[in-house]
Amino acid sequence: MKVAWTIRLSAHADQDYRDIVRWTQNQFGTQQARLYASTLSSALRELETGPWPIGAKPREDIGPGICTLHVARKGHKGRHFIVFRIASLPQTIDVLRLLHDSMDLPRHGPGIDEVP
Repeated sequence: MKVAWTIRLSAHADQDYRDIVRWTQNQFGTQQARLYASTLSSALRELETGPWPIGAKPREDIGPGICTLHVARKGHKGRHFIVFRIASLPQTIDVLRLLHDSMDLPRHGPGIDEVP
């Protein structure tokens, strides 16, 4: 049996999550906000299998050891990236940010150096 990885959200990532869901609710309604929150959560849960689910990419252009995972998975649409790195603790992944896929990710560094 595989041991699940621990996923830690930084304060920036936690705020990103809440802001994304709030914006979605304001723009598209409560039902769509719940669906998108589920999509975001599902992508975060995929990291519990380890740092290399299908679609995870190393992004040294953002910072050393930084990787991204697009939240669009298994038929669910999404427009955000999970920005993460492997933590110094065993089998732990630090989620640093949740950023829109239209952003220039290397330029959106706030929170990249944050430790959850």
